[in-house]
Amino acid sequence: MLLPRLQVPLRLALQALAAACCLAPLVVGHDGKTDWSKHATRTKPHPEKHDPRRFLTSRQGALQLPLPEEKDAFTFVVFGDRTGGPAEGVAVLDQAVSEVNLLEPDLVMTVGDLIQGYNEEPEWLAEMREFKGIMDKLLCPWFPVVGNHDIYWRGKGQKPEGEHEANYELHFGPLWYAFEHKNSWFIALHSDEGDPASGLKAFDKPASQKMSVEQFEWLASVLAKAKGADHVFLFLHHPRWLKRGYGDDWDRVHELLKSAGNVTAVFAGHIHRMRYDGKRDGIEYFTLATVGGHQDAFAAKAGFVHQYHVVVVRKDRPLAVAAFPVGAAMDPRAITGEVSKDIEMLHRDLVPRFEKRPAFAADGSLDGWTELEVANPTKSPIEATLTLESDDSRWHFEPDHQHMVVPPGGSTKFALRMRRAAGGFDENLRAPIAVLDVDYLAENLRVPLPTREWAVPLATRDVAQVPAKEDRALRLDGRGQAVLVHTGRLQLPDGAFTLEGWIRPGDMSGRRGLFAKTEASEYGIFVSDGAPSFSVHLDGRYAKVDGAAASLAHGRWQHIAGVHDGSELRLYVDGKLVGRAPATGKRTTNQLPLVLGADVNQSGQPTSFFEGDIDEVRLTTGAVYAGDSFAPARHLSVDPSTRFLYRFDGVLWPLVADASATGLDAEAVGAPRLVPIEAR
Repeated sequence: MLLPRLQVPLRLALQALAAACCLAPLVVGHDGKTDWSKHATRTKPHPEKHDPRRFLTSRQGALQLPLPEEKDAFTFVVFGDRTGGPAEGVAVLDQAVSEVNLLEPDLVMTVGDLIQGYNEEPEWLAEMREFKGIMDKLLCPWFPVVGNHDIYWRGKGQKPEGEHEANYELHFGPLWYAFEHKNSWFIALHSDEGDPASGLKAFDKPASQKMSVEQFEWLASVLAKAKGADHVFLFLHHPRWLKRGYGDDWDRVHELLKSAGNVTAVFAGHIHRMRYDGKRDGIEYFTLATVGGHQDAFAAKAGFVHQYHVVVVRKDRPLAVAAFPVGAAMDPRAITGEVSKDIEMLHRDLVPRFEKRPAFAADGSLDGWTELEVANPTKSPIEATLTLESDDSRWHFEPDHQHMVVPPGGSTKFALRMRRAAGGFDENLRAPIAVLDVDYLAENLRVPLPTREWAVPLATRDVAQVPAKEDRALRLDGRGQAVLVHTGRLQLPDGAFTLEGWIRPGDMSGRRGLFAKTEASEYGIFVSDGAPSFSVHLDGRYAKVDGAAASLAHGRWQHIAGVHDGSELRLYVDGKLVGRAPATGKRTTNQLPLVLGADVNQSGQPTSFFEGDIDEVRLTTGAVYAGDSFAPARHLSVDPSTRFLYRFDGVLWPLVADASATGLDAEAVGAPRLVPIEAR
């Protein structure tokens, strides 16, 4: 599989859309490694005790495990801003609602900006109905907090008094209110009352960001009523404690909260990114990002992401708070045995079959169609999107992508036209790449599979004859890179053959395939634990010849060849015979690819990877070498018995052009590199 080409416009657009929605947890880095970052422990371990009345076992002398304390706890969730982003943001909100329903918290709070607002009453009412229609899908009660988008009026004519405040209180709830739950109090505040002198509502002017006498006195009365509560939580839209355009009015509010003695945390939104401002006089200050609002999403792990907070409350303990990216929660009941089996089958068997191999004209132009069939082996539909791309800008594709739904057990064909103007062949010629994105569509479940890529097969014989400007070799990292020779067109008759190539090994520890299509059949050369071997499956079993570990040298170019002459196997390193073994019988065949730089598994995927450089790989009918020694050629030649010869000089990469008359192009997978060869 090739690495994504980030400069391709369509790929960029798709990535930008994904970033805007953030409907998947961002845990994979640019190097393909999973982010296993840990999180700091911010409190003491939970109290526990040994209690034989609550712990039963029939085992004697076994360790008696400590048990958790039997104290009540509850969970609530906080949603950030919905507004400021595209209209599609409601889909993010809807996703968050479905995920929170999996958790079934006691309640959900918001921190304002529920609708886009900044409009007149008809539009406001439509947006209100849309938001409430989604939030009402929650299995638990939810509580709104007012934000500037929810009450700011923009339109023609006279601005209503209080702008949309009356609409808000009629359809969402009071501008400020409080309620008790399990000896904790929840307080929703209004942070856009406006300038008491002019009535101007503005979130960037300190005069408009002061709490009114009425609301302040009400807050004081609620805190007095909640004096005996275990916890008090406050929710407002604007994080006024950040000051700046908010002024310093929050200082007096904080002093009021401090004097109450049991305020645990304050939650706000508006800035569309997560922020934690620590504890101040024992009160924690949290700012949430978005749940559908405008989101830059350029640093998800730093809180620029669609998310919600999950809060666990216990008496006499600090809050347990975690932020979950929207799209991170999974419904374990949706992953049935059939779904699991189907996904495994798609990963293993979803390999498109190319049905045409367009050919270049002598002047380097090409105008032809590629067709590939995508089969769905599962019991659910799959949604497939095929895109053609290339690092060579001289290609033109019509259309550049196609989108189809493939029914269970069915198949579909994609047909795309490829054109390239005349201009000969040069070092910048690159192959078109077929990029396949597949979503598995089960009931109430969509599973995107990793993007997969294949070089589009082309007739490469003329390209292979182009003289290379630089002698290069294939460099493999030993972890996931290889070259596949698809054997549908590899016709190797039963009987004698020779498989050979130049290699410069790196790490040879463990099992390492070099040139192999061995799966209880066929043939292969291995360099496991530094020892070369050559095997051929004959009459139902492997005949094998081994060389000593000292036969190969780390970091030095060497020629390796396996010869089957019909009666024995011979293995040569640098032209010297390092092993021989009797070998007769009919070769067992398979339809798996021959892998250069790895072994192959039963699904046709490379495994047991080689680390190092490879060059001049040739397969020939007949026994090319005999005796105890020969002088290996620096550049291998082609004759009528050559089945393929790969020189890895780079034209049309990641297709690997075959220099033989067969024209059997191979395909690089895993994004290996071509590197210049210094003198051997």
